[in-house]
This record gives sequence, C-alpha cells and structure tokens, in this order.
Amino acid sequence: MNKELIFKGVGTALITPTNEKGVDYEKLEKLIEFQISEGINAIIIAGTTGEGSTLDDKEHKELLSFAKEKINHRVPMIAGTGSNDTNYACSLAKYSCEIGVDGLLVVTPYYNKATQYGLIQSYTAIAKVSNKPIILYNVPSRTGVNIEPETYLELSKVDNIVGIKEANGNLTKIMDAFNLVGDKLYIYSGNDDEIVPFLTMGGMGVISVLSNMLPKQTVEICDKFFAGDVKASRDLQIKYLPLIRALFSEVNPIPIKSAMAKLGYCDNYLRLPLTPMDKAKEEKMFKIMNDLGIK
Repeated sequence: MNKELIFKGVGTALITPTNEKGVDYEKLEKLIEFQISEGINAIIIAGTTGEGSTLDDKEHKELLSFAKEKINHRVPMIAGTGSNDTNYACSLAKYSCEIGVDGLLVVTPYYNKATQYGLIQSYTAIAKVSNKPIILYNVPSRTGVNIEPETYLELSKVDNIVGIKEANGNLTKIMDAFNLVGDKLYIYSGNDDEIVPFLTMGGMGVISVLSNMLPKQTVEICDKFFAGDVKASRDLQIKYLPLIRALFSEVNPIPIKSAMAKLGYCDNYLRLPLTPMDKAKEEKMFKIMNDLGIK
C-alpha cells in the first residue's frame, strides 16, 4: 500500500478533562504522560471521547495546540476535526495542519444525514485543504449516516485519505469494506469489543476508549496478534470484555469519564447534554474494575 501509515496498533481516543472553568490542562498533561509512558501507539485529541462536539472554536484550537506541544512527536497525534458543517471541518483541518499534527480523524457529518455523494464531496473538500493524512470515522449509531463500502472505494482515490475508523457494528458491511479497500486504506476498529475480529481481517489496530484506562494492556492485545500469538490476543480480548461492556453501558464518554475520575485522572464532569453515569451501572463498572485489579 502506498498510503501513509499514521500508526499501527492502538490509538487512544483521549478524554478531555474538564471542570466548571473549562479544560483542565494540568490533568490533561498528566493523562498524556501516562499514555506515552505506558507505550501507546498514538493519541487522538478532541474526538468523540474527547467531547469535541461541545468544545467551542477557541477551546478546540487551544486544546489541539496544547496537546501538540506536550506530545511533541513522541507518538503520533491525531486531531479530531469533524463537524456537521463542512466549512467548519475545513477550518479545523487547516488549523490542525498549521500546528503540525500527524493526522486528522474526521467523523461523518452528523444530523444532516448526507447522501453518499454528499459524503464524497464533503471528505474531498476537507482533503483538499489538508496536507496531513486523514482517517475517515464511520459511526452511524451517533451520526445517522453510514459510509457504504463503495463510498470508501471512491474516497480511497484521494491521496491523503489513508484510513478508516469503522464503528458501524455490521459485520457484513465491515467484511465488504475489507474486500473492497483493505489493500487501499488502513482499517481500524472503532469498537473495543471487536479488536481481534478486525485484526483477523487485516485491520491495522484500534482507536480505543478502553486504552484511556488500560493503554499497556490494550496495546498488548494488538502486539500479541501481530507477533503471531492469536490465542493470547484473543484471551486478552475476552478478559476485558466485561469491562468494555461496562464502558459502553451508557453513551461514551459518560462511563470512561466516571472510571477515569475514580482513578484520579479527571473530574467526573461532562457538558450537557451529557450527564454523569447512572449509579447502579457505575457501581457495577467499579466492581468489574476492582475484580480486574484496576484501582
């Protein structure tokens, strides 16, 4: 494949520590250092898990600039720059390229429910203003639109569109995508419960929520697989399935914010319309964490 590979393995879709005053940059720096010290392969800033959709323009750009400075090329930094407004997505893409990020993660336009032709036009417009590689992000459960495999094929013709974060949950569509563009685009799982299945189909890794809490262990799932120890990789995937299910028992990032607050990495603070986790579900998640020795 002649496309640029931004990373192989695990990219953490990093939470954004916030409080009533805004972004907590002291806690963010500690999170970044924790991720890098644990051997993460890439860090995604201001994605879905980073609550990018509720950052205003000034906050979004300040967050990207701060993270870029602190990560400082130690691992690839990927900026979440998607929007339901293609013009604004282009603006964020241009800014991210100017500050020197390593790549862009661009979610499908949400709410608008673009046609497949509209998706092609939107992504092509964003690619034209970017000099960095782009990973398409497909998560129809949140956006209301699915990128069809044939649309991936058309977009694979754009030089700086290099990959897919696939979270549509439809195994048949995922296999169709691998068949059509697996040799043209790098494909990452967008769901932590599907890491090993994606790797078996030729996936390049995962963009992960779980790795906020367990970066080293999530990397190990991929590393074991890439080293040929499929059983060990599968066993780790199965080991962490109860925790993964708990992390998605309410909409992301509600549970991971709660879990990371429990571990002291952030305040359990979310911006409306998101609200703190249901107490019964939270206690169940904490028990699973305790059973796994995560304290």
